[in-house]
Amino acid sequence: MLVRLPSGEQYAEQVAKEQRWLPYLASALPLDIPTPVALGRPAEGYPWNWSVYRWLAGEAASSEPVSNLSEFASSLGCFLCALQRIDATGGPVPGPHNFHRGAALGIYDRQTRQAVSALEGRVDGDAAIAVWEAALANAWQRPPVWVHGDVSPGNLLVRAGRLSTVIDFGQLGVGDPACDMAIAWTFFEGKSRQAFRKALPLDAETWARGRRCALWKALIVTSGLVETTEVEAALSQRTIDIVRADVRA
Repeated sequence: MLVRLPSGEQYAEQVAKEQRWLPYLASALPLDIPTPVALGRPAEGYPWNWSVYRWLAGEAASSEPVSNLSEFASSLGCFLCALQRIDATGGPVPGPHNFHRGAALGIYDRQTRQAVSALEGRVDGDAAIAVWEAALANAWQRPPVWVHGDVSPGNLLVRAGRLSTVIDFGQLGVGDPACDMAIAWTFFEGKSRQAFRKALPLDAETWARGRRCALWKALIVTSGLVETTEVEAALSQRTIDIVRADVRA
């Protein structure tokens, strides 16, 4: 089993959300996800509720070799497609509990502009703002769908070279699925990016917003607006370059 304890008050609300919704989602998904088996209560000086989950084997894709990245991308796309098809009635709307994942991108506008200003001389600010503003011109027009909120290599477990499990649903919510598309520019490339897109039948505007989500995260990490490591900052700079090249293409 695995014990998951919130590390701060801003994460404490996620416990009840995962306890409520993960069992509901699990049966409709093609890959394993964490399943809560018990709820812990505050005690011995620890102030928040916490969860116990059944153990899921595997290593994070950020550290474990993937045998076929295009196959991996297709599997992830199929997983997200299945997630988006689950009835989202009553699901948790974007808010502080998931750092507004699934909300309209305007929620990150001020932060994005601060990051571009902080990176003056290191990135083409005018180009970055132009890309960003293009994303604000359109929004998700359909009913809200389920979003994982943090689709990243560290939350994707690999067994025998293949995607087996999706973990860490702390940023789960319902809204615009664009936030879950960002991995197309942060982890996939070429054929694997194409495979990911093929597995997700979303319109061009949603993919464009997903690209801007990748840009937003890369900008705030590279600028130092959020705590990071030198490795993460270098990867974020690479993402900025990839997004710009993709826009030009």
